[in-house]
Amino acid sequence: MANEYKSSMNLPKTKFPMRAALAQREPERLKRWQANHVYEQMLKKNEGHGKFILHDGPPYANGPIHVGHAMNKISKDIIERYQAMQGYETPYVPGWDCHGQPIEHKVEEMLGTEKFNATPTDKIRELCRKFAVENIDLQREGFKRLGVLGDWDNPYLTLYHQHDAADIEVFKAMFDKGMIYRGHKPVHWCKHCHTALAEAEIEYGDETSPSIYVRFELLSKPAGLEGFDGPVDFVIWTTTPWTIPSDQAVSLKPGAIYTAIEHDGRAEIMLKELAAKVCDIAGWECTPVMVDGKPYEVPAETFDHLHYRQPIFDDIEGVALLADYVGTEDGTGIVHNSPGHGVDDYYVCLKEGMDICMPVDDDGKFYVGDTFGTGGPFSGMDTDEANPHIIQYLRDHGTLVAEVKITHSYPHCWRCKNPVLFRATDQWFVSMDKTGLREEALDAIQNHVRWYPEHAANRIGAMVEQRPDWCISRQRNWGVPIPSYTCADCGEKIMNDETLDAVIKLFHEKGSDAWFTDAPESYLGDACVCPKCGGHHLKADRDILDVWWDSGVSWRAVCEGREELEYPADVYLEGSDQHRGWFQSSLLTSVGANGVAPYKAVVSQGFTLDGQGRKMSKSLGNVIDPNKVCDEMGADILRLWVASVDTSTDVAIDHEILARTSDAYRRFRNTFRFLLSELEDQFDPETDGVAFDDLLPLDKLMLARLTQVQAEVDAAYANYEFNRVYRTLYDFVVTELSNVYLDALKDRLYCEKVGSLARRSAQTVTAELLSMLLRDLQPILAFTCDEVMAFAPAGCRDHQEYAALLDWYQAPISLEVANEYKPVLEAALELRGVVTKALEDARAAGTFTKSQATRVVATAPAEAYALLTGGKACDLAEFFIVSELELSSGEEFSARVEAAHGECCDRCWNFRESTGVHGEHAHICDRCAEAIGA
Repeated sequence: MANEYKSSMNLPKTKFPMRAALAQREPERLKRWQANHVYEQMLKKNEGHGKFILHDGPPYANGPIHVGHAMNKISKDIIERYQAMQGYETPYVPGWDCHGQPIEHKVEEMLGTEKFNATPTDKIRELCRKFAVENIDLQREGFKRLGVLGDWDNPYLTLYHQHDAADIEVFKAMFDKGMIYRGHKPVHWCKHCHTALAEAEIEYGDETSPSIYVRFELLSKPAGLEGFDGPVDFVIWTTTPWTIPSDQAVSLKPGAIYTAIEHDGRAEIMLKELAAKVCDIAGWECTPVMVDGKPYEVPAETFDHLHYRQPIFDDIEGVALLADYVGTEDGTGIVHNSPGHGVDDYYVCLKEGMDICMPVDDDGKFYVGDTFGTGGPFSGMDTDEANPHIIQYLRDHGTLVAEVKITHSYPHCWRCKNPVLFRATDQWFVSMDKTGLREEALDAIQNHVRWYPEHAANRIGAMVEQRPDWCISRQRNWGVPIPSYTCADCGEKIMNDETLDAVIKLFHEKGSDAWFTDAPESYLGDACVCPKCGGHHLKADRDILDVWWDSGVSWRAVCEGREELEYPADVYLEGSDQHRGWFQSSLLTSVGANGVAPYKAVVSQGFTLDGQGRKMSKSLGNVIDPNKVCDEMGADILRLWVASVDTSTDVAIDHEILARTSDAYRRFRNTFRFLLSELEDQFDPETDGVAFDDLLPLDKLMLARLTQVQAEVDAAYANYEFNRVYRTLYDFVVTELSNVYLDALKDRLYCEKVGSLARRSAQTVTAELLSMLLRDLQPILAFTCDEVMAFAPAGCRDHQEYAALLDWYQAPISLEVANEYKPVLEAALELRGVVTKALEDARAAGTFTKSQATRVVATAPAEAYALLTGGKACDLAEFFIVSELELSSGEEFSARVEAAHGECCDRCWNFRESTGVHGEHAHICDRCAEAIGA
């Protein structure tokens, strides 16, 4: 009998396809976005309402996009889409970092090192430019495929003329303040790439190295050991034996107590608390030298400025100094100083007015010669090659105490991955302290910038607090040159405002390539004269700027330089490695030049790992290619994955994780489909909607809950917590909508009379749910929400054609009003859990098959009972999908299932006492009779 009523039911129907087919449909949608200028429409819609500027950190243009790129760009697009719905004008200018070693390294790989080294600079720069531009096009298409809206036809590139000029404009501003200087000091030096490296270009990895204990013989007896018959030695410990030939001093810990151990007729000086450990390593008896019947124990100050014989060059004397950096946990408590190869050593020896010895050339080989400052016995050897020879030399000359292999963290070049040297060279530096740059930067970090997550402020703060002066010069071909000149007549280095202004003008007109092709007199004019000797033969120096400087001044070249943007930017978002990279170089250049941070907020993200927490590599076969994911599953799956993980930490992704994400996507899509099926072509909230006060009680409860969820989602978006957006919406859709409210609503939607208050009330909330989810998910499921727009009632989509043009959802009631309903809903859900358990037990016992055949007798504690029977209570029988519910007050929540009163209606399957004959219909209830006009 029930089949005859099927045509009278309001069964769900929609043309919105169940099967997403994202991989096939998304490219078509992208074409429509581009053809109809959706990005431009989004900007135009909010024009004049204030701007929100997310400044894009430029990736290197050195290969196809990877999943880390995808997470980065999708995250930015989520932010931009959310802020656009908030009413802000959100110009997004993507950029690329086109200079520096990463690209030059690729060109060297293509040519081979020998041919590369023989290629003229202008040709290398031409090849680097070509490589960068080709990869920009490759990456741009990958980013667009992810659904990222932006000004893709007019990106910023660090190789543009205006960017070259901005580099020098900022340089000049800081130079004029006295922040930039030329210095000869140790810097990280890559002997393979032949360039200085800043701290941001260093990666630390474990290395196994020979550590050695060496005796340095004193040239005079220290106080208290005048009566000792044998020689007295400092025992030093080092993990870099190759630095021994350039030793100039040793450092001891101020205030620490040192002792003398007697061995083989010699007095060996070392830190008292390390003596036993050293003797054990050396295989000595730990026998202290006795003075007046007591072990010789004296403070470090006893040895201050005593001299010793250099262990390689007999005619060179070293000096003992005091330094706080000396450690007391490993070694001997006496550090040998090679000021040309260590920053701490450098500053200690600089105070003494020493000339800094540097015996190692650009290739990491000892200069040839037999005197101090060359390699001596190790001339021509690479530093690594020299290590065993130096150790054997010390052994042969009786100065080696012990050799021990150790594994320790050691700096490596970020590009070639080889260990680097500390090597004193002439470089350009930014002073962190001379004009207060460090202090200003720390103040900006702590007081003027918001950090997400909050602890990111501590990380970058510690880095800025501890960092040495910034070495900004590099000895490479591909980058922006530092505009200094050398007088060919007298060797004077020339840099002043006049020359800097001339170079800024040159770079604006011709770009930095002109530096390597034009003679200085062609653009310096009267400034092409040496101020020292009056010579007219100036040679343009070939040092280039650190690539982090180049990208770091993008606030000047882009945010200040493009009229659609603003400075400071509202937010920067990049990976956590940029605390020592782009975040920091941007901060230092902006604070240095202008006294303000370049950003108001910074979002720090983790790295992408595989499902087992490993880095991705081709050799492990665990690489996730975002282009392939788009081709097979669709970009919205990747976008949903980005939203589902806590990007403030390292995140996992593999095929299994993406499969689970795809399951979650289907939940959202099916919910959209159900909502559309009850609205499409039959309801428009603008004409058919019911006011809140007139809604049925259950619908009021859901609208109140919707309002609370919306507030949570809004706060999560505003704080860049996309995973909280995802989790809130997923739980709401799956747990509260699909399994509870929408399930309960089906009876009313399917069976009530079209146009009735009961059905219009349900549809009103259904439309609100669609409007809310459409907007809340639009930043994440950009393609799917755009697809939903074609089927949604006009009032649910602000009469817009594209989801990117929607305004943010505004609930029809306030959060304060919504919160008044919260206790009622919580009590109803708690009782529902008890009722559901009772129904499951009864169903398992075979008592009934459908819940509509039951009558539930339930109790609730007094407070809950008052809520569930008060003015905001809903129809609990409808909520629990049973035909009747009897509720009374009791000590606890309880439920008992009985057979429902009345008979089953052939149309709605509910048991009603009104079921019976209604005209020609023999077995339907009063409600169904009214619905079909019986």
